[in-house]
Amino acid sequence: MPEVLDPTISARLKRDDAGLVAAVVQQHDTGELLMVGWMDDEALRRTLTEGRVTFWSRSRSEYWRKGDTSGHAQYVKAVSMDCDGDALLVRVDQVGAACHTGSRTCFEAGGDLGAVVGERDRHDGTPQDTNQ
Repeated sequence: MPEVLDPTISARLKRDDAGLVAAVVQQHDTGELLMVGWMDDEALRRTLTEGRVTFWSRSRSEYWRKGDTSGHAQYVKAVSMDCDGDALLVRVDQVGAACHTGSRTCFEAGGDLGAVVGERDRHDGTPQDTNQ
């Protein structure tokens, strides 16, 4: 197992000022969005090589592997980088709740914000002009 993240992967990452990149976690078979965590090179290396998702905890300043204390593990199925290198998509097989609140997803726990729903024209895919 490599002791450092592959340099070709590391070179493509665009990290924030703390050296972290956002990791969006998705259930591999349903597409359900589960949570967002943060990774540095070491957390990503562990995730890519160990088959379980590891994050960097910004509040505790330490690595944590999802499920080690809760039993709600995330088993890696695939990891992708977005086109800009500033976000990761981690597809997992989630055991139990993904959210620390006990909810299946962190987005369920956070709640709907009541956004206005947009509609597109059924014929050509361009937005309808409702100001006419």
